[in-house]
Amino acid sequence: MSEQRIGFVGLGNMGGRMTRRLVHAGHAVLGYDPVPGRAVTAGAEPAASVNEVVHGSDVMLLSLPDSSVIEAVIRGDGGVLAAGRPGQVVMDLSTAAPSSSIALHGELAARGIEFLDAGISGGAAAAERGTLTIMVGGNAAALDSVSWVLEPIASRVVHMGGAGSGHVTKVLNNFLNAVSLAATAEVMLAAKKAGLDLSRVLDVINASSGVNFASLNRFPHIIRGDYLEGGLTSGLMTKDLNLYVALLAELGMPSLLSAGPLAAFGLADSLGYRDEISNRVVDALGDIAGGIRLYHDEGDSAEAGA
Repeated sequence: MSEQRIGFVGLGNMGGRMTRRLVHAGHAVLGYDPVPGRAVTAGAEPAASVNEVVHGSDVMLLSLPDSSVIEAVIRGDGGVLAAGRPGQVVMDLSTAAPSSSIALHGELAARGIEFLDAGISGGAAAAERGTLTIMVGGNAAALDSVSWVLEPIASRVVHMGGAGSGHVTKVLNNFLNAVSLAATAEVMLAAKKAGLDLSRVLDVINASSGVNFASLNRFPHIIRGDYLEGGLTSGLMTKDLNLYVALLAELGMPSLLSAGPLAAFGLADSLGYRDEISNRVVDALGDIAGGIRLYHDEGDSAEAGA
């Protein structure tokens, strides 16, 4: 399998890290990103266009901001539909609208091209370590055929089922991610305002029923001033929440619990944190609570209420 050529379109925050993992594992990668220099930074051979990547790869990976960009890469002039060939495998590692992904499955299948919708989870740190979790929708045999590509970037790959199932799972997961992050941010600000020791609060939460990913993996760093920069931005979190609301509408379900995180990350976007890591939602909420910060440079972060 290793003689097959890998192409990668979208070499930003996550795509660049995944490309570096592939290159470090000994795979040559032909990469394209509209931002000059990203391919070289990621260790890929720079391509001049999407079309060059389509022609120069057997397995093509995508890591793009949203479905409109994905659709342009697939359907646009010189894109995958126009220039792809039977037997090619396209794996979309973006967070995308499942309905769009399902449509792309059908269009590419008509050309003999396999499409895999593959949500990734674990953030920038897992991408750096090669320990991402990948949830995949599409043909199981096609997934098996590219397992060698995923080995350097993921520690867990789960085939979720048919077309769209990978991106449905990703949207559901990201909703829970947003809920836990926003809720924990509000709780920690309340703890600060109440004069509690924040480290002790986290110790209790993480040994109690309120434990969650944010309390375990994010806030122990945030209360010390480390926001774990480089991960999902607030703007992209808002986009993912809107995907969740749209998905539930398509399923004929109400979404009673989406208003809170939509308000929190919408606030962060409006206060200037849109392009900052989504962990900064705690600062946005702190801004409207009187300028509260969990950490201060004066060295008093360990003192609750300082």
